[in-house]
Order: sequence, then structure tokens, then C-alpha cells
Amino acid sequence: MNEQIKELLQLPDFRQGEHWRRCDFPAGAEVFRLGDGGMELFFIEHGTVRVLGRVCLDEERQVSPGVTDLTEGEVFGEIQLFDGEPRSATVVCVTACRLAIIDGEELVAYMERNPERGFDLLRALVTTLVKRLRKSNQKIFTLLAWGLKAHHIDEHL
Repeated sequence: MNEQIKELLQLPDFRQGEHWRRCDFPAGAEVFRLGDGGMELFFIEHGTVRVLGRVCLDEERQVSPGVTDLTEGEVFGEIQLFDGEPRSATVVCVTACRLAIIDGEELVAYMERNPERGFDLLRALVTTLVKRLRKSNQKIFTLLAWGLKAHHIDEHL
């Protein structure tokens, strides 16, 4: 994915300031929050971000565990390009970060105007999503096994 995005950001017809912008964030800064709107795709040029979920332990207690860390060359925020729904997680900077923030509507329009390059970008985005889905599935299965064992349900299976 990182090569396709790096190439995109260098193209004369995908201009900084018009189609995308570069932004520096200090460590600890929120890039966006769970439930926020937005159609931007974020590309990490430097630094590390952490994706945080929200877990309700009961009516009065919530925690925001880190789901994964992403580093240089990775993208995030891509889900909104496909469904337009609010952000599904919070993303915070673990270290100081430089992000390329790509306007999602401009990206989609560019991909439609340039179908060959657009197909390569789309394939790279889908590959990223599939890898994350597989990783999430494995985490879910691990947590399910832990829960079954913790409650001794596994003894009855």
C-alpha cells in the first residue's frame, strides 16, 4: 500500500493543498475520535499511531484498549471511503507523527478519472482491509477461547 500512496502523492495531477495536505501531530494528539465524521484517508509518513476501541464493562465503566499500532507507510481511515459511516475507532499518536491527509472524495474522483492507477490503489486498499480482517478474526477467536476457558464452558463442549 505504501508504494501506491507514495507514488500518488508525487503525481503532478494529485496536488498537495488541493487533493491532500501534510500535517504534523505531537505525541498524544488525537487524529480523530470514534463517531467522528470525515472522508479522509491518512498515510503515515513518520511516527506511530494507536487505534483505540471502546469497551463497555458495565453501565458505569468504559475502557479504550489499544487494538493495534500502525507505523510509517501504513494507512488508516480507509473504511469511510467504502461506507461513509462515522469513524469506528479513535486514533491517537503514540509518537510525534507526520501524516499525509488525503481527501477521500478527491481520491475517489481521481481513481475514476485514472482507472488503471485507480484499480491498483483499490486493490491495495482491499488487501489492507483483508489483512486487518484476518488479524481481527484471530483476535476474536483468541478472546472467545479465553472466555470459554475462563468460565469453564470448554469443559462441556
